[in-house]
Amino acid sequence: MATAAELQVKDRIFIGGEWVAPSGADPLEVVNSTTEEVMGSIPGCTPVDVDNAVAAAREAFGSWSQTSREDRAGYISAIAAGLNERAEEIATTIAQELGMPLKLSRIVQVGLPTSQFASTPQLMEEVAWEEEVGNSRVLREPVGVLGAITPWNYPLNQIACKVAPALAAGCTVVLKPSEVTPLNAFLLAEVIEAAGLPAGVFNLVTGTGPVVGEAIAGHPGVDMVSFTGSTRAGRRVSELAAATVKPVAMELGGKSPNVILDDVDLAQAVPDGVAKCFLNSGQTCSALTRMLVPRQRLAEVEELAKAAAETFTPGDPFDSGTRLGPLVSSVQRDRVRGYIQQGIEEGARLITGGAEPPEGLERGYFVRPTVFSEVTPEMTIGQEEIFGPVLAIQPYEGEDDAVRIANSTPYGLSGGVWSADTDRAIGVAKRIRTGQVEINGGAFNPHAPFGGYGQSGHGRENGRFGIEELLQVKALQL
Repeated sequence: MATAAELQVKDRIFIGGEWVAPSGADPLEVVNSTTEEVMGSIPGCTPVDVDNAVAAAREAFGSWSQTSREDRAGYISAIAAGLNERAEEIATTIAQELGMPLKLSRIVQVGLPTSQFASTPQLMEEVAWEEEVGNSRVLREPVGVLGAITPWNYPLNQIACKVAPALAAGCTVVLKPSEVTPLNAFLLAEVIEAAGLPAGVFNLVTGTGPVVGEAIAGHPGVDMVSFTGSTRAGRRVSELAAATVKPVAMELGGKSPNVILDDVDLAQAVPDGVAKCFLNSGQTCSALTRMLVPRQRLAEVEELAKAAAETFTPGDPFDSGTRLGPLVSSVQRDRVRGYIQQGIEEGARLITGGAEPPEGLERGYFVRPTVFSEVTPEMTIGQEEIFGPVLAIQPYEGEDDAVRIANSTPYGLSGGVWSADTDRAIGVAKRIRTGQVEINGGAFNPHAPFGGYGQSGHGRENGRFGIEELLQVKALQL
């Protein structure tokens, strides 16, 4: 764990290829989510710093956008190698900032973003950079300066999902990472500096959303914004971006349904569903937080879900036996506990867990792994994104009823369907209004398009789809 002697004090931001002093803003503390102790600080920047970063990005765009794809791919590969070299340092930092158990942090919080960069050169080959349509040559060109605003829950991966395709497309970047888990972004900036990326192509400005995020979203020198975060914040980003008619890609909240049909092996489907809900202590936008089950099998499901949930041992992320780390902050912990209490008050049946701190873990931002049953679509915990280790079991009366409940929230990010008949599962999946659906626990594919319907946002990340999102289309009539 971080101790007072290991404070990570960051007093510079990365603009125009140099580490520069911010414009006099007060520093922001970074807190270790397990110990509740300050583990570092970052600059709380101002719109002046955003102006400087955007100016550097605009100056660099002209030459970077004309750099050959082969050269861009070389830089991206060098960044991947640099991340790999510093993997343990990054994993440890994120385990402290965020609270994900270290063994998982190595795989998810470091492995995924490193893979994002490493796979991008090959993905560039899949993009139709030029094509002939009748007497026209259709070109795909970089959108320009990208303002990237990223969340705290998968901090480095969500940065990589924006920065890697932006560099591939020929865009330059102004990044604002979450101020809650920001230290990993400084490690990336150091890796980028070591890779020799031309000055101004990547710029790092830190601070709060209402100050720095809003300055980026509304900046006339930013050509496009890519935002990942809450639906509420996404609405504000869209409002600000609209003033300069810039495109916005956003990946927002979710309340994803996991439909278990009546012909499956519950002993396989239910524990898998619990794990998909509790990954990263439930702090996952695409988490399968609603388990829809046949009413006639509800008692079996409850028993299996209770047993599975109680194997998620809360504790120190650096203890090998920990399966559930703390939540990221006191604000998040209190919010999740409030939802649990609201579920009880609205009549949902508590199967395991609850709003009290886990035994022996009064310090740290811990929440008990919690399962509710008899959750109706009208209940708050059946509608709103909780972002904690809380599963809502929703019984249904038939396939049509299951689809109705699945589509009963304003979100549409992810989902799951389980059936002994794969074709039947796919048929149900096609009726669910979400951006992706796993069939019988299908593994996450980092090259498949990721994004949502409805209030889960618009635009897609990952694979060639993430690169194409950052390209403009030009037609030359020949």
